[in-house]
This record gives sequence, structure tokens and C-alpha cells, in this order.
Amino acid sequence: MTSFASQLRAAPLIPVLTIADLDKAEGLALALQAGGLKNLEVTLRTPVALEAIALMKAAAPDLLIGAGTVLSEGDVEACFKVGADFIVTPGSSPGLRAALLKADANVMVGVATATEIMSRLEEGFGVLKFFPAEQSGGAAALKSFAGPLPDARFCPTGGVTPDKIESYLSLPNVIAVGGTWIATPEMIGAGDFVTIEANARIAAGFKKS
Repeated sequence: MTSFASQLRAAPLIPVLTIADLDKAEGLALALQAGGLKNLEVTLRTPVALEAIALMKAAAPDLLIGAGTVLSEGDVEACFKVGADFIVTPGSSPGLRAALLKADANVMVGVATATEIMSRLEEGFGVLKFFPAEQSGGAAALKSFAGPLPDARFCPTGGVTPDKIESYLSLPNVIAVGGTWIATPEMIGAGDFVTIEANARIAAGFKKS
């Protein structure tokens, strides 16, 4: 998990993508890569998401492509079959956690409370998705967790806009930040890869302090 954390830290802005049109997958991957991003998350919120991951990985094999909104053991298996490099969950259930631990994969498990953080650390999960970040207290909450839970490492996602990124990345317990603003569903649907690439360049300019 240390290697996974290091990869995220080296390119700490992660676009969170919802892809409804499979024809946009290849162009999207290339635009994000051209903008300088290294890591991305494709949510399993559309019927074409798994196939989109496969197409994006084929188009830009150097990208670290994660599958998000993973909810079940079946999702875990399906994601790795199409070549996903890591798994992201909004939260967790006992069955899902068992499947993730069995897979011995790179994972970001969703948490929102101190109890959830403590439980996931005890189970061996090293990188945690703080979700929904802004609605759960934002950077101030993560700063508060740092004292009693110094071993926790977070990727906050949910309501994080560009003006809030620095406040997160300045925290020692934050290794990356996820955001939908880099490539919104509307931009993707319109095939607006010029704007997406421009946003990716802005995102790639943020560094972990």
C-alpha cells in the first residue's frame, strides 16, 4: 500500500469521472494524459463504466485508472477483469471489506467518522477516501483527525472545488484530492476535450506540500 500511496502523492489531483457515452472514453483518457494527470477514477454509475475503463486503459496504459462507486464483491471482480488499477468505495460493508482484503488490491475505502477510520486502519486499509468531504467537515475535520489518528492517510472527495484544494493538500494526512470539476459529465458528454485538457493542466499544477 505504501507504493500506491506514493503514486497518489506524486500526482495528487484525481479527476472523478462519470462516463455515459463509450465513444468519449478514449478521447477523455488522452485529454487527461495530455494535461499532465497520472491518476483518475471512473465511477461505476453508468452501464458503460466498466467497458470505459478497459478502453481508457488501452488508450493510455501509463495512466493509473481506478474504479469508483464499488459496492459489492461482484463489482470488485468485474473491475479487475477490465484492468482497473485500484478500487474506490464510498463506504463499506462487511462483505465488501472481506472481498477487498481477499483481493489484496490497491484500495481507497470510504470513511466519514473517527470510528470508521479506526476500524479500517485496524483491518489493514492504508489509504482512506474521506467522503463526502465538504459535507463531513472538510479540511478542518481532517486536521482534527491528524492528532488522535496519525497513521491515517486520506483522499478527500465530494464537493471539493479548486479554491479548496490547497487547504487539503497542506495537511500532512492528505495525500491526494478527488474532484469532478476537471471533467464534468456535461464536458464529457459534449466531447469538450479542449476544456478538459485545460482543466487537467490546472489540476496537474497542484502539488502535495
